[in-house]
Amino acid sequence: MPFSVLVSTSSFIDTPGAHVKKLLDSGVEVVKARGPLNEEQLLSYIGDGNKFDAFLCGEDDFNARVLQAARPRIKVISKYGVGLDKIDLAEAEKLGIRVTNTPGVNHTTVTELTFGLLLSLTRSIPEQNALVHKGEWRRQTGRELAGKTLGILGFGRVGKEVAKRAMAFGMHVKVFNTSWSPQHTAYLDHLTKVFGDSLFQEYPPAVSRAPRDEDLFPHVDFLSIHMSLTRDNQHFINRRRLSMCRRGVYIVNVSRGALVDQRAMADALRSGQVAGYGADVLDPEPVQPDNPLIGVPNVHLTPHVGSRTYESVVRQGSAAVMNLIEALGGAAPSKQLVQGR
Repeated sequence: MPFSVLVSTSSFIDTPGAHVKKLLDSGVEVVKARGPLNEEQLLSYIGDGNKFDAFLCGEDDFNARVLQAARPRIKVISKYGVGLDKIDLAEAEKLGIRVTNTPGVNHTTVTELTFGLLLSLTRSIPEQNALVHKGEWRRQTGRELAGKTLGILGFGRVGKEVAKRAMAFGMHVKVFNTSWSPQHTAYLDHLTKVFGDSLFQEYPPAVSRAPRDEDLFPHVDFLSIHMSLTRDNQHFINRRRLSMCRRGVYIVNVSRGALVDQRAMADALRSGQVAGYGADVLDPEPVQPDNPLIGVPNVHLTPHVGSRTYESVVRQGSAAVMNLIEALGGAAPSKQLVQGR
């Protein structure tokens, strides 16, 4: 009997390419479901637990109840992407379920959307596009990025790429990471050397570390969130930290919706403390009618498409399929094996 796999990430399903061919050529039986799937939807697909050997998933709710229901047949959960906050890793390890992800395949794509949202906010691109399509020629005055300071929360792959591109815009960069290593310092030193060239003399960029998060908030014009979500940092951006920011700060979140207290953000936008908020992620997802950010001026939202480009889908999908096939075959996956060794 062939291995049976539930594929629930919609970008994998919707985008043709080598990743799909690789999965089909492996000989597994594929069942498709358009995610993200909540607990009840997953339980409905799983049935009596003797249905799937593996899941190739996106942002589906693999909590303890779902993992227990998937036994005894389940062997591996191959995450399409990086973030694992929707999977109960402790329960997976206890049950002997391998969990893998695909680091290093989508940081460029997510970084590009970060700057898309920054420019969208500062130049009011959606609003002015809507006016022109209505036949109106009312021009709004925007703001430049050059010469301003960008704060980066989280200095992993995406945070580093954002810092690099921000300096190319002529911005000053301040970074905060909950842990710090010599590799982080070396990266800052390398950026300083590269962007010290006379080519950037009109707006000479600079980069520095903020040892504490409170050392960052009062000193930045823009804030970009790239932290992994943990049990300890939910609503990291809360009323207290928003009040520490410069009045009129612009904030972008392409990481996880739960990192931001959305009601506090909505209030800060209405008061003018925050000039604009751009987010590719919400809490919960998909968007709900009662989300406090809906309808608030100067809020630009996208439906979690940070890694959804044709190029990135193929990279992520191919890595996720490779992890899945290798784990089902008993080999250590080529990409990161997070639990279930």
